[in-house]
Amino acid sequence: MNNLTFDAIKILLPAVLAFMVGIGLTPMLSDFMYKHKLWRRSSRSKVNTEAMSPDFQRIHNQNGENSTPRVGGVIVWISIIITIALVFLLSVFFPSETTEKLNFLSRNQTLLPLAALLFASLVGLFDDFIQIYGTKNVAKAGDGLPRYFRILVVLFIGAVGAWWFYTKLDFGIHVPFYGDVNMGLLFIPFFMLVVLGVFSGSVIDGIDGLAAGVMCAAYASFLVIALSQNQIDLAAFCAVVIGGLLAFLWFNIPPARFYLGETGMLGLTVALAVVAFLTREALLLPIIAFPLFITSVSSSVQMFSKKFLGRKVFLVAPLHHHFEALGWPSYKVTMRYWIIAVVMAIFGAIIAIVG
Repeated sequence: MNNLTFDAIKILLPAVLAFMVGIGLTPMLSDFMYKHKLWRRSSRSKVNTEAMSPDFQRIHNQNGENSTPRVGGVIVWISIIITIALVFLLSVFFPSETTEKLNFLSRNQTLLPLAALLFASLVGLFDDFIQIYGTKNVAKAGDGLPRYFRILVVLFIGAVGAWWFYTKLDFGIHVPFYGDVNMGLLFIPFFMLVVLGVFSGSVIDGIDGLAAGVMCAAYASFLVIALSQNQIDLAAFCAVVIGGLLAFLWFNIPPARFYLGETGMLGLTVALAVVAFLTREALLLPIIAFPLFITSVSSSVQMFSKKFLGRKVFLVAPLHHHFEALGWPSYKVTMRYWIIAVVMAIFGAIIAIVG
């Protein structure tokens, strides 16, 4: 078996395994979610004027926000962790040249994105539980942790990741069609801002299957980029994330059985940013993860316009809800977002490889 064939197996096999693990775990986890009613008990905070608009109320009632579990992201990251652990333990208890090569848990490629995924997912799970069980004394009704606290958590994760990159890995930034740039100490705040920027797009998790499909496309793009750079372990990590997401999507085709929630989106977005830096292609994130980028921009534009101009740009923000307010069925919004996500992911991968 030549190296190319073995690398393909090393990348694709964990994706299939993660999918199978997710499919196997979901019935049990899903029953637990519904048995314990792990969804919002109350509507969004009444201090949020956007949440009080008729369009917003209609869209979110239609999407079953108060009757659909919000911690579905556990299916994704538990599947990822179990798969990585199984492949690693296989190499430990059945050591051979083949099992050791299949193991893709490595210090310089997969340890950091895995740690970021796990830590951020656990923080997100805590946030979800506040939204489910929290009282007004803990958080605004339906809003979970205060926005500033979430930002601080994301910045902290970004700071730890930036320090690791700066001191342990000595990574720079690749500017397409120009070359690598060493930012010095400026790399640390830049890293933190990018992580925060990607996380800000997590509000895309609002329509059945939308966020998971978009994240699949983004991770697939970085899988190709990592493979082109011969970062096989990192490519395998992206593949295993895709496998977990596909298992989630299997049960999340409309009508959704559960949402990714903060435990899914926080972990996936933070890990995506780390993967982008490991490939040195963080500057391509607005292209590769374009739906996340445009979603974040639409929310910011709406808030700015309402505060300083006294009017709304969109019927409802983020952008995908604007299309719903225009009368698009949710499945049409999802499918068109998926198409755009795939096209932009391919475009970003081409730039990364050629540039």
